[in-house]
Amino acid sequence: MTDTIRRSAEEIFAEELTALARGDGHERPENWRLSPRAAVTYLMGGQAADGTPISPKYVGNRRLIETAVATLATDRALLLLGVPGTAKSWVSEHLAAAVSGSSRRLIQCTAGTDENQIRYGWNYAQLLAKGPSREALVPTPLMRAMEDGTIVRLEELTRMGSDVQDTLITVLSEKTLPIPELNTAIDARRGFNIIATANNRDKGVNELSSALKRRFNVVVLPPPATLEEETEIVVRRVREIGSSLSLPPIAPAEQEIARIVTLFRELRDGRTLNGKLQLKTVSGSLSTAEAISVGVAAWAEAGHFGDGRIGASSLAANLVGAVVKDPVQDTVALQEYLETVVRTRDGWSDLYGAIREVL
Repeated sequence: MTDTIRRSAEEIFAEELTALARGDGHERPENWRLSPRAAVTYLMGGQAADGTPISPKYVGNRRLIETAVATLATDRALLLLGVPGTAKSWVSEHLAAAVSGSSRRLIQCTAGTDENQIRYGWNYAQLLAKGPSREALVPTPLMRAMEDGTIVRLEELTRMGSDVQDTLITVLSEKTLPIPELNTAIDARRGFNIIATANNRDKGVNELSSALKRRFNVVVLPPPATLEEETEIVVRRVREIGSSLSLPPIAPAEQEIARIVTLFRELRDGRTLNGKLQLKTVSGSLSTAEAISVGVAAWAEAGHFGDGRIGASSLAANLVGAVVKDPVQDTVALQEYLETVVRTRDGWSDLYGAIREVL
């Protein structure tokens, strides 16, 4: 047990990574902790050479993960693209853990991100006292990754300005980071690469320049294909997060989580699962990640204030909070969904009443 709220992937799955590395007889690129084959096994699940079970970190198309890992073994950077909640950050973290043994070299891109946060900064006290020097330089995660030959992660790449994005072009094409103030440069060691993430809905915020796009190999992570697949993901992640937060024990909640996922998929797609009824869509993404959040919040409510069982009463307020982002549009869509779908669906009358009480 630890007192940190969230541990990194390499800490949580240290035993799996160690077992895979110990029995990994395949060729490893320089400075990689695992071979590409073992890295894919770590992401997709399987068994280490000594029989240690490897839990799946990503549920989906194996070929996508193989392409992502193969990209990192080349001189091209990797861009994970997809709608919100398709596990881009999750996959990015685990890829970095498998390849470099650390996922903590991370730059969170925002509208306020500037060149100094990407390339390097200066300790101004040192700069004023001694002038430009290596000691006065403040390295960024990118610079450290180049020096050590490891992976650096850039989250939400399209959130930062196009001019700042383009500071990456020299790094990606020449594998060098010029420091003109010192008349020198940092040359990347083997093993260095970049994993960037961006979501489809941000495509128009700060679209990547064509020059930068050419430096990335794009892997699109789709939403879970089926209700069963998405439910499996949510059940597992709710269990993992709830356990890591030491929430009070509750009864198995697979059926209730399946209701969360069903509701989200139908409102997200604008039709019932059987395709017989068209529905109003809502303004939010209702992603798998949000379904996980609803499940964890319902667990906390049921454990602390209920009878230790997730049910309609612990789901209702959390579902409404996730669905209703626009008070007008989303409330109308949810009310219509309640009356046309939830009210008449077998076994959902309790959820209908609980949500009506909240609205």
